[in-house]
Amino acid sequence: MQRDLSLDFLRVVEEAAIAAARTMGLGDRHGADKAATGAMRKELATVPIKGRIVIGEGERDEAPMLFIGEEVGAPPKDGDNFPEIDIAVDPLEGTNLCAAGKPNAITVMAASERGGLLHAPDIYMQKLAVGPTCKGAVDLEAPVKDNLRAIAQRLDREVEDLVIVVLDRPRHEQLIKDIRAAGARIRLISDGDVAPAIAAAVIGSGVHAVMGIGAAPEGVLAAAALRCLSGEILGRLVTIRPGDVERMEKMGIKDPKRIYRTEELAPGKNIVFACTGVTSGDLLRGVRFFGEGDRTHSLVMTLQPHNVRFVDAVHVDREGDCKIRFS
Repeated sequence: MQRDLSLDFLRVVEEAAIAAARTMGLGDRHGADKAATGAMRKELATVPIKGRIVIGEGERDEAPMLFIGEEVGAPPKDGDNFPEIDIAVDPLEGTNLCAAGKPNAITVMAASERGGLLHAPDIYMQKLAVGPTCKGAVDLEAPVKDNLRAIAQRLDREVEDLVIVVLDRPRHEQLIKDIRAAGARIRLISDGDVAPAIAAAVIGSGVHAVMGIGAAPEGVLAAAALRCLSGEILGRLVTIRPGDVERMEKMGIKDPKRIYRTEELAPGKNIVFACTGVTSGDLLRGVRFFGEGDRTHSLVMTLQPHNVRFVDAVHVDREGDCKIRFS
């Protein structure tokens, strides 16, 4: 990409998070998603890019979409030479979490040069995500106990010390049994596996791996983040619902059994990833409102140059005696 767009994209996810946070705990998941999507679309319209949404949001949830193929970015003026960017978004990962006021709801986007993000169909994907230390040690087709033993060995600890994040779904009944039989501990989550995948690559988060079947588009978002963090995600598309095969064919996926590595899910050379906490979780604090404005906690990363930044920002909307205390 021709210029550093990381702060522009940071502003996009911050505004989406602030809008979503105002709906937190109201029990309206569609309203929360609509607020985040609207704010994200509005802010994207100010970024100096020729943007194209390659992974959008909403088809599965019947929610307002930033739809695949939608063009975003500021209207170019005479002489403008804006970069052509592919964008993956999830304006509110964890709509149910936000609606219920539960932890780990975030706003997410990733961007790269054209062709830098896999056009994943809106179907399920079997995933295995680990941090940098465990890169190359795991195999999606290996027994669960073998992967756990390999992760423990790389981290120089016992299997019993590991914490594995798994979506709490009936389809994971056997996976949960296998993890427990191997001796590892499990953290079951109700929604949103991008944040845990990032947490697995951050030392001190208390998460050592993410296993199980989740949404394929979120797998691409996680891959973009893990490229920046030198972590790893392995993924294989899973056909569960009617029409999944047709979705794969429409996206040009010819081998349904192919195992994708991190660099295949997000092959771009110039990746930008940004996310902001809506509700507080393991990785990020949620939006906090005060008399004159609000405060956000975000993560913004770039692959070239290789930068990872946690950004604690205060947004002052109204004049007055603004007293800010950092802690």
